[in-house]
Amino acid sequence: MTRPRPLPVRGRLRRALLTALTAAALTATGLTALGPAAHAADTDLARNGGFESGLDGWTCTANTGATVNSPVHSGSSSLRATPTAADNAQCAQTVTVRPDATYTLSGYVRGSYVYLGASGTGTTDVSTWTPSATDWQRLTTTFRTGPATTKVTIYTHGWYGTPAYHADDLTLVGPGAQAPVPPAAPTGLATGAVASTSVALSWTAVPGATSYAVYVNGTKSRTASGNTTTVTGLTAATAYSFQVTALNDAGESAKSTAVTATTTEGSPGGGSADLPAHALVGYLHASFANGAGYTRLADVPDSWDVIDLAFGEPTSTTSGDIRFNRCPVTECPNVESDADFKAAIKAKQAAGKKVLISIGGQNGQVQLTTTAARDTFVSSVSKIIDTYGLDGLDVDFEGHSLSLNTGDTDFKNPTTPVIVNLISALKTLKAKYGDRFVLTMAPETFFVQNGYQFYGSGKWGGQDPRCGAYLPVIYAMRDALTLLHVQDYNSGPIMGLDNQYHSMGGADFHIAMTDMLLTGFPVAGDANNVFPPLRPDQVAIGMPASTNAGNGHVTPAETNKALDCLTKKTNCGSYPTHGTWPALRGLMTWSVNWDRFNSWEFQKNFDAYFG
Repeated sequence: MTRPRPLPVRGRLRRALLTALTAAALTATGLTALGPAAHAADTDLARNGGFESGLDGWTCTANTGATVNSPVHSGSSSLRATPTAADNAQCAQTVTVRPDATYTLSGYVRGSYVYLGASGTGTTDVSTWTPSATDWQRLTTTFRTGPATTKVTIYTHGWYGTPAYHADDLTLVGPGAQAPVPPAAPTGLATGAVASTSVALSWTAVPGATSYAVYVNGTKSRTASGNTTTVTGLTAATAYSFQVTALNDAGESAKSTAVTATTTEGSPGGGSADLPAHALVGYLHASFANGAGYTRLADVPDSWDVIDLAFGEPTSTTSGDIRFNRCPVTECPNVESDADFKAAIKAKQAAGKKVLISIGGQNGQVQLTTTAARDTFVSSVSKIIDTYGLDGLDVDFEGHSLSLNTGDTDFKNPTTPVIVNLISALKTLKAKYGDRFVLTMAPETFFVQNGYQFYGSGKWGGQDPRCGAYLPVIYAMRDALTLLHVQDYNSGPIMGLDNQYHSMGGADFHIAMTDMLLTGFPVAGDANNVFPPLRPDQVAIGMPASTNAGNGHVTPAETNKALDCLTKKTNCGSYPTHGTWPALRGLMTWSVNWDRFNSWEFQKNFDAYFG
């Protein structure tokens, strides 16, 4: 790290004498010297800003960052990050700060187009950059935090497609975070809608609280990020007492005054596959940690209605054998035991949540090319579901797991083996577990909406055979499908029903992509081959939880614009929707872990929007 050069002895004596004379003069005039003590609260809040401890404290997008021993500005290490055509190699960390305080962000960089900045300041986010630094160049910028800001993300990044850049000795200097004080007890606790198995609660928000704990009959039942929640999993025709406490880093408040409610008589019918009118779906990194860190299932807040355990992966691409290996302790030091993990699953289910095994993911290529692979898939997935007592399956096939054979142009009657065998496997699993089996799918837009313009290689000769390849599976399973949440991210521009291309990053993209699912569309422009609309309660919009989680992140404001347009036909942009769907099921995000890393921004916005 950079250290100031010591003054010569003569310089030190001269400065000491000058300081003493100045202090004496101020005392004589009745003033107090404002020396180093005036800035005693200022400190460097950046963790491992010299990268002497590897990337400890830092997260780099797409694994683009590493530490190197040369060149360095000081010490023995620096950061080297390499942008790609699709990623600017951002490395960031979130720092706890004080509200209404001034901070100076500085650092040394080398390379072309290197940026240094801060986001989430609560006032005006700042960024500074250099177009070319052939040797170490210092960048610095200053910002003031907002009145309620307690965390700020600092970052450095390069530019798409440019060579690697270096950074070293990054500092964030300003007042240290104030020691937190436990919040006051919540007031105004009241019951809302009361059903046979649930009771809605609301209370007055408590300043300084980061979450709330809900107690049922004196026992802690769940946590909530906002000042409303619905307690589920209750028994019909039963009286209950409810209390709430407020939580922050300093601890838990006293309990609120209790309120009581009696659930209504139960009615026949209904199954565990039932979801709230508006549901929040999230993937939980259960087999790995990556930059977001490991989150225990028991620590997932109550707001998440469907939790997809990521991932069950194949032992080989074509075997059909799926294994679910939980995160090893070497990668996830805080990983819970198998017994605690299973107990957490049961607790979530008792609270009315659905816990699924998600199969595939970016690195899990699954190709059921034979009936033997199909049967192995069914037996191995069943074993995972039975071992952990899960509610069902999420199909997250990506890459080349699903591709159409040339000439396979009728999505209602597919002939491609990997698609025929997958449909057969899903129907077998549905028949085995019955109506309570939850089936969800998370295809990329390439596999679904891109079928409007292109459909495999047979229709447009030479077009990518993955275009629209999920459509036969969605169509065949439409009556058994609980949720379709297309990944509206990590995608290029996609054509909507207005015959215009729409790009990621704003409300219009989500509006156009979701409108296609709810309106239906001719496949490859063939008016005689129309993919029928899905019910709005079967559709959730897929979004990344933060800029770290994937390309195509949108702000809460843009998320709400998309929801307003689709459910209320207000706040619509340039895309003309073909209806209004207030029963749209909700939102899906990659991932719970990244949302926690991002201070639960996605979850909090969902809670605030849907109440």
